[in-house]
Amino acid sequence: MNKVILADSQAIFRAGTAKVLAMDENLRIIAQCSDVERMMHAITTFPGAIVILASVLKPEIGRLNILLTSAGSRGIVIIENSESSAPYVQQGFHGVLFRNTSGSAMVECVRRVAAGEIWQPLQSAFVEMADEDMVGTRVRDRLTPKEMRIVALIVQGCKNREIATRLRTTEQVIKNYLRSIYDKTGVSDRLELALFTLHHRVLAEAAADVGSRIDAEERANTTEAVGKVESISRTGT
Repeated sequence: MNKVILADSQAIFRAGTAKVLAMDENLRIIAQCSDVERMMHAITTFPGAIVILASVLKPEIGRLNILLTSAGSRGIVIIENSESSAPYVQQGFHGVLFRNTSGSAMVECVRRVAAGEIWQPLQSAFVEMADEDMVGTRVRDRLTPKEMRIVALIVQGCKNREIATRLRTTEQVIKNYLRSIYDKTGVSDRLELALFTLHHRVLAEAAADVGSRIDAEERANTTEAVGKVESISRTGT
């Protein structure tokens, strides 16, 4: 049984990765970490594990490699679609995966690394990545502005009730929109939708942009509401 530690700041991606790896009965997730310090603690606590970490965590590579070596563990880094895998292999990682790597390739990578091999993306992956971006572009252009807002909140981990509250509508309306979104993306549930979005750079960037606008709107509305309360308070006194 190969022990696996997952480290990624995106909870939905950790959940999806765990779901994928669970398909192999010889892989067992023993820790999920949202930041570097938690990951370092897990490596120390569970020696001999396969550590899958996202490059967005930006760990101190020298310190991490020393810790992995002393713990008898091996590291696999998940890089963004625009990054090159070469620097990570040169820095001592045993495996490199793109964000948009298929589930089967991810499982195979972990198996190979656990067996002592080195795994890195083939040159053809860059062609596949370009194709993935085309898919992301097509889906982004098919989604309506309201649907994109819902996708953005799904990626943030929001449930239907919270989405309905934030978009000032009902849960049933959100469910209706989700059916349309699932048809357009070819997925069957919210987890698959989140992973599909994160795996397609163009779509992920669009969702992140919309999510930022939603957050900004909510902050502005909160500031306005507080201002009105303070104004009423001053008038009342």
